[in-house]
Amino acid sequence: MHESNSTSALPLDGVIVVDLSRLVSGNMLTHVLADLGATVIKIEPPRKGDELRAWQREGVSTYWAAYSRNKESVELDLRSAEGKENLHVLIKKADILVENFRPGTLERMGLTREFLQTLNSRLIAVRISGWGQTGPFADKGGFGSLIEAMSGFAAMNGFADRPPVLPPFAMADNVAGLYGAVVALALLSEQRSVSEPKVREIDLSLFEPLFSVLGPQAAEFKLSGKVVPRSGSRSPTHAPRNVYQTLDNRWVALSAGMEGTLARLLDGIGHPEALSDPRFASHEARLQNIDALDSLIQNHIGSLTLKQALDFFADRDITAGPVCDISDLLKHPYVTERELLVEQPIPDGRSIPVHAVPFKIDGVRPSIRRPAPSLGQDNEQWLVIK
Repeated sequence: MHESNSTSALPLDGVIVVDLSRLVSGNMLTHVLADLGATVIKIEPPRKGDELRAWQREGVSTYWAAYSRNKESVELDLRSAEGKENLHVLIKKADILVENFRPGTLERMGLTREFLQTLNSRLIAVRISGWGQTGPFADKGGFGSLIEAMSGFAAMNGFADRPPVLPPFAMADNVAGLYGAVVALALLSEQRSVSEPKVREIDLSLFEPLFSVLGPQAAEFKLSGKVVPRSGSRSPTHAPRNVYQTLDNRWVALSAGMEGTLARLLDGIGHPEALSDPRFASHEARLQNIDALDSLIQNHIGSLTLKQALDFFADRDITAGPVCDISDLLKHPYVTERELLVEQPIPDGRSIPVHAVPFKIDGVRPSIRRPAPSLGQDNEQWLVIK
């Protein structure tokens, strides 16, 4: 596990981002920008720092290490006159400002749109909140778990006869962060081309990005009048698609919604006659008879070890693979050969693996230029009043 030695200029070299956000959504957004070469200055409260630092395992701030590599840290007390003045100086230098306070907080700090215009007319202000800057919930707190519940995600996730299931990671925050990075970059391109720039504000809720990626639920409900029940690992649109247990108590995931794939699968498990069975003759029929179809598949896979099952799928070009946990992935050839993990130093002298930059540009994966900063590590460089 090592990082690429890329010395090429990155697309956002020279772009300065001032990040006032806390926890995941803003950190995800600026994480993307930092990986693309932007100088991201994390503004953190003195002594405590970003709350993300407190998300620890075995005394190590693992989330901070993952989300804040390639960033710089500045301690500022934004309640003090010195802190405010330093922030104003940084905003004058910035291309992008990111915050995720409750709506109205930035204005109470004196950072109205009008004042930002006097500081930096080319500024892009990304304003992240749970529910958006306007609307009936604008003044309410909006942590990701609430959004994952109210957006419709939890109602879709899990099994019909069991409680709805929230995701085990910050899904709403991460989706919002990715959306926010895209929109900020689009406006950055626009700002550089206009002759009379003005501050641009991005109103980014956690709710709307997640709601948008859940598919055409509203259209389907209007057409059918029915809420699609939770279906576990099955798909509401095609079958078969599920996880199946092997003889050695491992699991494989299989999706055979394409007719050709299904034909190879049914032939391989010894049931070519099922292709002409009216129960399995169309997408609709297979969805209505999914228990019977899954039973045929499970009976065969259940007679194979994981290795035998994977060989079976590979020999027949069937879209299936193992269900992996992180202990599997650490030694998986895909992860090791693509160099998807990079060892990063932590304050106690050890190193831990973090995910590499998750893309390549012209065949080269950008390197991690610096590990996540200690609190206030870059005060000397950026603070005017110390």
